[in-house]
Amino acid sequence: RAQHRLVLALRNTMVTVSVALLAACSALPERPTRPTLYDFGPGATVPPSAAPTNTASFAPLVLADFETTAALDGTAMLYRLGYTDAHQLRTYALARWSAPPPQLLRQRLRETLGQRRVVLNVNDAAALARVAGVSPHVLRLDLEEFAHVFDAPTQSSGVVRVRATLLESGAGGERVLGQRGFAVKRPAMTHDASGGARALTEASDALVEEIAQWLRQTR
Repeated sequence: RAQHRLVLALRNTMVTVSVALLAACSALPERPTRPTLYDFGPGATVPPSAAPTNTASFAPLVLADFETTAALDGTAMLYRLGYTDAHQLRTYALARWSAPPPQLLRQRLRETLGQRRVVLNVNDAAALARVAGVSPHVLRLDLEEFAHVFDAPTQSSGVVRVRATLLESGAGGERVLGQRGFAVKRPAMTHDASGGARALTEASDALVEEIAQWLRQTR
């Protein structure tokens, strides 16, 4: 009997320990869900035979870094509820850009412009001016809006707005050759972070094409 009572006591102890362990595990905080990362995708793939090969068609261009506000200089994906308060920028909790939107836009613009002309960074242009005495035109851009905008709970668009300034550098300083504002809006197929990312990508690609066309006319 004593042995039987000992076995029962051991079993009860094991059950108690198991219950305590389960309770402790259930009390542990859940692993936080990692935000989904978005970018502009691979872009348009152009067959080598169809891609422009003469980058001397237009004069070299210096592409400066985008200027923007602090809200647009991070990786947060922003949206506005235009039907309640269009002045409030909100952030998707579980969605992020892979890089700040100004960097994504600049890369897309550089890829497009580079098909027809040499595109330089600011440091490259300074070296070129010292060595060859050449001062390429400079393109400065201000990113003013980059958000998923809801006009209604089931109606939304990606909105991108940029101001572009083309400058000519000379011994006397910089001279403005042209300035223009660009605003592009593309509808979202789904009204969530994924739909917003795709709509903003389409709006960005359309904006890049408009800037490229403006530069060809302003050269």
